[in-house]
Amino acid sequence: MSFDVAALRGRFPALATGVAHFDGPGGTQTPLEVGEAIARTLTGPLSNRGSAIVSERNATDAVVAMREAVGDLLGVSASGVVYGRSATQLAYDFSRHLSRSWGPGDEVVVTRLDHDSNVRPWVQAAERTGATVRWIHLDPATGELLLDDLAEVLSERTKVVAVTAASNLIGTMPPVRAIADAAHAQGALVYVDAVHYAAHHLVDREALGADFVVCSPYKFLGPHCAVLGADPALLETIRPDKLAPSTDVVPERFEFGTLPYELMAGVTAAVEVLASLAPSDATTRRGALAASFRALHAHESALRARLEAGLAELGDRVTVWSRAAERTPTTLMTFEGRSAAEASEFLAAREVHAPAGNFYALEASRALGLGDTGGLRAGLAPYTTAEEVDRLLEGLADFLA
Repeated sequence: MSFDVAALRGRFPALATGVAHFDGPGGTQTPLEVGEAIARTLTGPLSNRGSAIVSERNATDAVVAMREAVGDLLGVSASGVVYGRSATQLAYDFSRHLSRSWGPGDEVVVTRLDHDSNVRPWVQAAERTGATVRWIHLDPATGELLLDDLAEVLSERTKVVAVTAASNLIGTMPPVRAIADAAHAQGALVYVDAVHYAAHHLVDREALGADFVVCSPYKFLGPHCAVLGADPALLETIRPDKLAPSTDVVPERFEFGTLPYELMAGVTAAVEVLASLAPSDATTRRGALAASFRALHAHESALRARLEAGLAELGDRVTVWSRAAERTPTTLMTFEGRSAAEASEFLAAREVHAPAGNFYALEASRALGLGDTGGLRAGLAPYTTAEEVDRLLEGLADFLA
């Protein structure tokens, strides 16, 4: 199964500039449908939620539609979808919620692979409560998490295990289900960062074994915000600090202040775009999303193979750090005797956008021996073409000549 990349690109006004965008892991370009949904909702009529008048109903409908769309995307109940400003904000919120009962002797597990938004909030919550932090380490030779000592990292004192479903730096997709099963055997909760994963694979919260799963729509064609999915029954057991007049109903007890209805409409539109990528006979949106992600995987896998073959031809002038057996089409590289920042600037002058840095995956960058500098990251997106991959490779060849 495949999809028409040329037709898809026609839905993105930004792509008319001619710039080849390899910055998808930091945020994709946005299709027209998403922008139109935001503008249509914002210009209303729009009021605070209610049912008495059309402006109130429009706000209510935007919230309900977003929860249903994200529920289909993450494999969760619509009543288990929490809106957030960013994945970082949600991690800080839930680290505070969950750590209210922690104390000395309790433990939290984090990894050297994760984006810092799924590390620092838990580390700081542990420091604040006197809990102990345990680390799952990263093997720089393979780009894989070192899980042989998982049994030693976990114990009956473990409260939360925070792990990524896919590294935004090197693309590694660790065996989340195996980690989750081991964590659950000790009675711990599992908080999964699927921000990078959700841009390339259809999320299934239960299949991952995640108690909480988080992603950011702007990484898959939507607006700048984030969403968390969980079992509503689990959310019912968590008591956040909140304003006295605000509702205590799940999931809204975790959403503070007036919601941005226009962004929520944009999220729904982004999910609809994803569901429309490939033709299928699916009778549900979840089924259409599954067909789209199968087609997307085939498209991106072919382009990744093309990119990696081209990088191999550049020889030892390029070191590729994306080495895991299971990984997304995201490639981190460094260059012999040249900086990644130089390479990024050289490519930008040729209208190829491949940024350099550690991309907030600070622990991973340091574990790889790259310090805080990181490398050049090339991430593929649904709208990436073979011609653009060739432009990137030609630019790198010229840079290294």
